[in-house]
Amino acid sequence: MSAEIICVGTELLLGDILNSNSQFLAKELARLGIPHYYQTVVGDNPGRLRQVIEIASLRSQILIFTGGLGPTPDDLTCETIADFFGVPLVESPEILEDITQKFALRGRVMTPSNRKQALIPQGAEILPNPTGTAPGIIWQPHSGLTIFTFPGVPSEMHRMWQDTAVPYLKDQGWGKEIIYSRMLKFWGIGESALAEKVASYLNLPNPTVAPYASKGEVKLRVSAKASTERQAKDLIAPIEKQIIEIAGLDYYGADDDTLASVVGQLLRESGETLSVAESCTGGGLGQMLTEISGSSDYFWGGVISYDNLAKVALLGVNPEDLAKFGAVSATVAEQMAIGVKTRLGTAWALSITGIAGPTGGTETKPVGLVYIGLASPNGKVESFEYRFGVGRSRSFIRHLSSCSALDLLRRKLLIRES
Repeated sequence: MSAEIICVGTELLLGDILNSNSQFLAKELARLGIPHYYQTVVGDNPGRLRQVIEIASLRSQILIFTGGLGPTPDDLTCETIADFFGVPLVESPEILEDITQKFALRGRVMTPSNRKQALIPQGAEILPNPTGTAPGIIWQPHSGLTIFTFPGVPSEMHRMWQDTAVPYLKDQGWGKEIIYSRMLKFWGIGESALAEKVASYLNLPNPTVAPYASKGEVKLRVSAKASTERQAKDLIAPIEKQIIEIAGLDYYGADDDTLASVVGQLLRESGETLSVAESCTGGGLGQMLTEISGSSDYFWGGVISYDNLAKVALLGVNPEDLAKFGAVSATVAEQMAIGVKTRLGTAWALSITGIAGPTGGTETKPVGLVYIGLASPNGKVESFEYRFGVGRSRSFIRHLSSCSALDLLRRKLLIRES
């Protein structure tokens, strides 16, 4: 028994709207312990939607549709579903009254086109929409197949799912087992290298372990199926502990943790402060730090010294070193870190200078070359060279630079504590 998610809308195919509904429903199905193996996006075309229904109804027992329930001519989800199963559409007085009242409350008169939203397949149950005018349906066109339809508006769909669909599924015997997941996060190690280290865990039946890589970060999703969340957590805990021990400092957190939040917590625990000096990242590092609520406890500010004149005037970088070594150099990165640490009076300071591209690179200093400076409370200053590679986008190089700076500080704080 499995579910399938079918999202209807040409705007999704064109990329005009992000398909967040699939992500929401996938997580919800996992939470209920309902397997799902397929997701489909199809445009507002009845012929292609019929093809999707034909395939999905043969391989899945629960079909969840989002989108195509509006009043316009291209909203054809219910009409196509009814036609495929050979049943007529009937007007629901209950839905019609609900739509009429909602228009009246908004001081508007219901248009004739909205009457279309009161049409549902004969025999279907109404899936109420408390906030919008597009109700859904819960329908079993034949034994072994259940169909849900939801509007494409995420807020409406979320409410309808929680209020009606989840209780219905539980009443039908679904949700007796749940799937609970932990997302372990790593920085400073590639996906293949981490996979080799934890290879013996990647073929476990329950819990399962699966690697992911995104924007320089590697993740391991550890998922367990059990009767309760507590039981699932108990299955995951020993595996999680073993993986963290294997990964060492490359592991930085789990679930909602970010490098910035983890660094912030370490600074808060030590009672120390941080300042930053940025060139190629243009404030990206400071933005990551200040996205964390309460970051003013430890982050005192930064300097965006994009031009060399700013590096000299605001951070005290030696102009002769700039001329000799260039702005993208270990020497300048170190002086930027010392400069902002001294001027803001913080315990720690990070600096970033590099070539984000796509122009500006040379044979000796290619695009992707970045130096990160780190000034410590004991007066020591270090620099670290990174070569993020030609061919990567400017925004990606800037992102990698900011994350790598945070990771450097994280490791220093942890090593010092140990």
